[in-house]
Order: sequence, then C-alpha cells, then structure tokens
Amino acid sequence: MFHWEATIHGPSDSPYAGGVFKLAMHFPQNYPHSPPEVKFKTKVYHPNIDSNNGSIGLDILRDKWTAVMTAEKVLLSICSLLTNPNAEDPQEGAVGDMYRNDPIRYEAKAKEWTEKYAKD
Repeated sequence: MFHWEATIHGPSDSPYAGGVFKLAMHFPQNYPHSPPEVKFKTKVYHPNIDSNNGSIGLDILRDKWTAVMTAEKVLLSICSLLTNPNAEDPQEGAVGDMYRNDPIRYEAKAKEWTEKYAKD
C-alpha cells in the first residue's frame, strides 16, 4: 500500500480561500481497481467532510470509482467539492442542514475554521 500526503489550496471562490489543506492518501494493493482512501488532516467545516476523522463523502471515492481515475483527478474533485458541497449526501448532518437552511451562517463558520485551522 502506498501512502501519500497531499496539499491543496482552498479555491478562491469559496469560504476556504487562502487556506492550505493537508490530506492523507492511502492507495490499496489493487489500485487503480479500487479507490484510494483520502482523508483531510486539516480540520474543515464542510457538509461532506467529517470534522472528527477527515473522511470525505465523495462518490468517486466510493461507488463511482473507475480504474482510469488518477490521483490528480481525485484532488481536483475534492477542490470542486469545496466550492460546490453536495447537501444531499452530507457526512455531517448538522453542517448540511446549515448549508441548506442558513448559507450565510455556514459560509461564516467555514471561513472561521479556515482561518483557525488552515492558515499558518
């Protein structure tokens, strides 16, 4: 199994702008036939990211995975998820509710966590 550490920058058109986020990527023996396990090491306030363990609710890391996917595609998809959360498939129910019902408060909280955890 391969273990990588990756770093992504928060997209400029999101509440994560200016943040630097660290991820752990674990590639199984049968990669690319099975997806890597990817988790945020940096705390993120996001409906599709578990704030306790960093696991990511992203379809291409589960049932939509295909062997032609690359690590680059995975990281690009995670960046896209930061910009466009999927409120229909939340890892964090309360965060998903806030995103749907009070987007201004959600964005403020996401920015606050970005300042607190993703900036040096």
